[in-house]
Amino acid sequence: MRSLWLLAIVGLSLYAAEVVQVGDKFKDSGKCKACHSHIVRQWDSSWHAKSHYDNDEYLRKTIDYVARKDNRKSLNTIKIECAACHNPRISVTSTSAEYEAIAALKLDKDSAATKAINNNGISEGINCVVCHNIDQIHDNLPDSKRGINRVSWMPSGIMTGPYGDAKSPYHKVEQRDFMDTNPNQLCFVCHANDTSEEGHRFIDMQVEFKSGGKQCVDCHMSPRKDGVAATLRDVNGQAHKRLIREHGFKGGHVESMWQDALKVEVRKSAGGLDVTLVNPQPHALPSGFGSREILVEVQYMNGNKVIKNDTLSLTTHYLSKRNKPTIAHLAAKTQDSASIPAQGSKTLTLPMYSGVNQVLVSVSYRLVNDEVRGLLDLKDPIWSKKMVIKKVNLKL
Repeated sequence: MRSLWLLAIVGLSLYAAEVVQVGDKFKDSGKCKACHSHIVRQWDSSWHAKSHYDNDEYLRKTIDYVARKDNRKSLNTIKIECAACHNPRISVTSTSAEYEAIAALKLDKDSAATKAINNNGISEGINCVVCHNIDQIHDNLPDSKRGINRVSWMPSGIMTGPYGDAKSPYHKVEQRDFMDTNPNQLCFVCHANDTSEEGHRFIDMQVEFKSGGKQCVDCHMSPRKDGVAATLRDVNGQAHKRLIREHGFKGGHVESMWQDALKVEVRKSAGGLDVTLVNPQPHALPSGFGSREILVEVQYMNGNKVIKNDTLSLTTHYLSKRNKPTIAHLAAKTQDSASIPAQGSKTLTLPMYSGVNQVLVSVSYRLVNDEVRGLLDLKDPIWSKKMVIKKVNLKL
C-alpha cells in the first residue's frame, strides 16, 4: 500500500518544463526522408544523431560516474537532467524527492520517469523535430535554464525553418529568425554554459564567443550554398532551389575541422623556444567540456639525431570539494585552465638545449585528456586520437 501511495505522489510531481507530445508521424527522422533524404543522411552521421545514453560512450560513462559519486540522485534522475539538452523531447523533464524515495527502494520500474527514459522516441538524440519544432527561445530566462527549459514548442505537425515561403503537403511550416538571421540563438540553447553538481560553472561559451561576422553554423554546418531543402517538385516539375546549409554538425570530433584551426609561430628567444598559438576562431580553444586538450609536442634535433622530446598540454583540470581530480560535472573548482581565448593568442616558452640545430613542433587536439579518460575508463579510440592542427619545422 505504501508503495502505491509513493507512486501516486510521483505521478503528480514529475513534470517541470512544458511537454508537447510529438505524433508518430513526426517523431523520428525516418519520417522526414521522403522529402529531405539528403539532409537526413548528413544528420545521420553527426554526433547530434547519437546524443543519447545508449549511443555516446562519453555521455553514458559521465552519467554513470556522477551517479556513483553523488548519492543524492538516482541514475534515472541524472539521465533526465542531462536529457534537457541530449534528449529534449523526453516526456518527463524533472523528478522529485518522492521519486528518489521509490528509486532507492527499486520500486520505479513502472514509473513515468523510467518509461520516459526507455521510450524509443528519444533514441535519436537531437533529431529533426528537436530543432525544427521549436516555437520560441526564451532568452529572458536565467542562463541556468538551458535545453528544454529554455524553449517552447509548436504543436506537433508544425515545423519551423528559415524560409517564409515554404510549403509542404505533409506538415505546416513557419519561419523563425533563429533558423535564418540569428542561428546562434538556437545553438546557445544548449551550447552555452554548464554548471556542475557543486555549482561550479565549467562552460561559458556564449560569454566567450566573439562573432567577428561569423555564425556558429558557418563552421559547424556550412556556409549557405545553392541546393534544395526538400525534393518536392513544384508546378514546373522542379524542386525549389534555395540557399541551404549542410546538416552534418561537424565539431571537435571531425579531424578536418582542426587543420590550420590555429596559427602556429615558432622562434628562438632569450628565454628558450617560444611557441605562439594564435586563435582566429570566435570561441576559445579548447572549449566545450573541460576535458578537451591541445597538445604541443616539440622534438629537438641535431641533424637526424633526436636530443630531447618535450610535450605541453593545454587543458583544464578540475577538483572535487575534497581537492581530488574529478570530471567537470562534479567539480567544486577549476585547478587550472590553459585555453587560448577567442581571437587571441598564447605564447608558451620551452627550454632550449645545447647542440640543437632544428626543432620540429607539432600542435594537435584531443577530445579528452589523460586524466578524465582514466577517470571515466573511456575505451573508444576517438577520445585519445590526436588530430593535427599544424606542424612547424624551425632550423636554428
